Amino acid sequence: MPSVTLSDRAFLRLSGTDAESLLQSLITTDLPSMPVDELRPGALLTPQGKILFSFLIRRDGPDAFLIETDQGDRDGLARRLTLYRLRAAVEIAPVEGDTVTICWEPAEAESPRDARFSRAGLTVTRRPGGGGAQDAALYDALRIEAGLPEAGRDFALADAFPHDVLLDLTEGLSFRKGCYVGQEVVSRMQHRGTARRRPVIVTGETALAPGGTELLAGSKPVGTLGTVHGEKGIALVRLDRVADARQSGTPITADGAPVRLALADWTGLAFPDTAAEETSTP
Repeated sequence: MPSVTLSDRAFLRLSGTDAESLLQSLITTDLPSMPVDELRPGALLTPQGKILFSFLIRRDGPDAFLIETDQGDRDGLARRLTLYRLRAAVEIAPVEGDTVTICWEPAEAESPRDARFSRAGLTVTRRPGGGGAQDAALYDALRIEAGLPEAGRDFALADAFPHDVLLDLTEGLSFRKGCYVGQEVVSRMQHRGTARRRPVIVTGETALAPGGTELLAGSKPVGTLGTVHGEKGIALVRLDRVADARQSGTPITADGAPVRLALADWTGLAFPDTAAEETSTP
């Protein structure tokens, strides 16, 4: 089975009788519906609805949850959760280790499934620790094929709404539970259909320019390349600007080279026929 080990990951464990209720009132993920053998994406938002911290979360025994995030974000996330804890019976503690091993085709039966890939029709598992046998770039290729962005690689924290990075389609954003930080804004975006940015799969005729390169329709920016692997990559783009380019026949380029943009089939999303169909974000 393909398996890769990622470094620079970090873990927080929240435990105690109030752990689930505290997290349920703060983060975007719906925890009561989350099975024990699944990791779900989640975020802690700003009051304005943008992603302040991005992570994966799973159950880790009775009254406990394990959060996986970028190593550089763990301490900040721990401090923020501690501010909200007040008198709740919750212990927030870092967990030793900085690697994660990801497996697929077939995945490891004993490891929890990554819900993001499940929604994309793939079985992918991940567990703390090493042991991956292949180059980590294979995981980049897998994510690109599925059209799944990740913080730091494909979008900047405090700059994206949950809809922008597909949390609404990957079990990372609940519209059925009660209030959480930023909930009013993301609920309004959902009900009004005002998400203007989405991740796309970018394909070039030759190897793509590096991540961070602007995608241009003529001289107008439509998005920025994130993760790149050979001729393919991920980019968050403005759907209305892509619609304008398509309507006018303007090619989209990266560092002067023409590229093709596609929304991942599993999302059910489509580019609008005209830019006028897209309304502004709140």
